[in-house]
Amino acid sequence: MNSSQAQQATIEDLDLEKRVAEYLISHPDFFAHNTDILAAIQVPHLVGEGAVSLIEHQIRVLRKQLESERNRLAHLISRAREYEELSARLHNLTLHLMSVSDSEHLCALLREAMLREFNAEMVTLKLFPLGTKADGQEDPLTTAFREFIDREHTLCGPLDETKARMLFGATEINRVRAAALVPINADGKSGVLAIGSEDPERFHPDMGTDFLDRLGEIVSHKLRNIPLDHCGRS
Repeated sequence: MNSSQAQQATIEDLDLEKRVAEYLISHPDFFAHNTDILAAIQVPHLVGEGAVSLIEHQIRVLRKQLESERNRLAHLISRAREYEELSARLHNLTLHLMSVSDSEHLCALLREAMLREFNAEMVTLKLFPLGTKADGQEDPLTTAFREFIDREHTLCGPLDETKARMLFGATEINRVRAAALVPINADGKSGVLAIGSEDPERFHPDMGTDFLDRLGEIVSHKLRNIPLDHCGRS
């Protein structure tokens, strides 16, 4: 931009400022009807040198609060959309599970859906043999997960090597950094739906489990109405 163009731009800016000032003077209630603009601009309140008026300080505080509320609202909207998306996927999975007539088909469908639709990395469904074996010993899987026999809510967090081996097998134990263990309870058929992840932050003890609990209820309900075969057993 040459000097002539710069001078012309300055003249245009001054002319615009003059017209804005004239408009505001002729419309003194402008900011009363446009509070969002008032919140976005800075109006200095002249006091002693180096000092800030109480009004200006209050405005700064209110602006920070407004920005915080906007960020919080954006976060809530984002979470609501994620939950709506998950609910739609869970509904679709439920419709597919309605047609299942045996536990092997249920396991295959559940695993496929969790890997494809819910970004799971490892999925397994294990049912615990209740009671004792012929030699009088309790099944090791039942012993290791005894707290899950009557558990109501999903347990999330790190998984020790022994339990990881029982659930996912020896070839996967080095990959499992965190897991969600969903309790399954269906009229004497007790077990766990395990979802493993290589990301240690994917499942943590403080995360919400409403969605996973609901998934467990759906699987439990379906298991009450189908015969059991080898799928899902230890």
